[in-house]
Amino acid sequence: MRKIAGLVGMMAMLSTVQAEARSLSAIKQDGTLRVGLTGDYAPYSVRLPDGGIKGADVTMAGELARALGVKVEIVPTTWKTLKDDLLADRYDVAMGGVSVTPDRASVADFSIPVLTDGKRPIVRCADKDRYVSVKDIDKPEVRVVVNPGGTNQRFADANFPHASVRVFPDNRAIFKEVAEGRADLMVTDGAEVDYQARRHPGVLCPAAVPGTFDKADKAYWMTRDPALKAAVDAWLGQTLKSGAYGKALAKAAE
Repeated sequence: MRKIAGLVGMMAMLSTVQAEARSLSAIKQDGTLRVGLTGDYAPYSVRLPDGGIKGADVTMAGELARALGVKVEIVPTTWKTLKDDLLADRYDVAMGGVSVTPDRASVADFSIPVLTDGKRPIVRCADKDRYVSVKDIDKPEVRVVVNPGGTNQRFADANFPHASVRVFPDNRAIFKEVAEGRADLMVTDGAEVDYQARRHPGVLCPAAVPGTFDKADKAYWMTRDPALKAAVDAWLGQTLKSGAYGKALAKAAE
């Protein structure tokens, strides 16, 4: 019985062991760079009805793979499973607007920053002067909608203890909740606020806040391998310097 119990315990331990992350040399040997994208965060990555995907970081994923001399494979992930998928070796690099946070940095490497952004509210245009501070939002009668698992939910949980906060599962459709009056606002990163306001002219507007509620770097998040980080940083530094990333982001935001 002890042998059986020991075997069961060993099997349980093995089932929780994380898959070994691939090194840059393994990626090159395999010939494929696996890029994790949520596909729900415009203008970085958006999953299309036909199953395709587009966005600035879809373009950048292809460019990075080309620089490494391999092909690219887009791996679907979610904000809620982003860390688990990386640690389980389901992809090599996460792109698509990933915020640099201490907990993420403790388990995997970030590239040099792609850009710096911050949280702002998006509201119906009639309310653009109404919700201009955290204090204005954090009231029982204010209905906040948020997508699950990422820094938007973290921000709402930390800053709106008195507001009515509702988690909506689909970040691609969440802005309809505000536009159609089922929520008063969403707080998300500025790039997404501006993108969605352009997509809903006269209906959704950025709140007239004097600045972002916080600031956070966006970067690419990858398995721990010094050679991979060095290669990504070298490519990204050139891409940012040449303006190629800015052009891809501007095109995706059109």
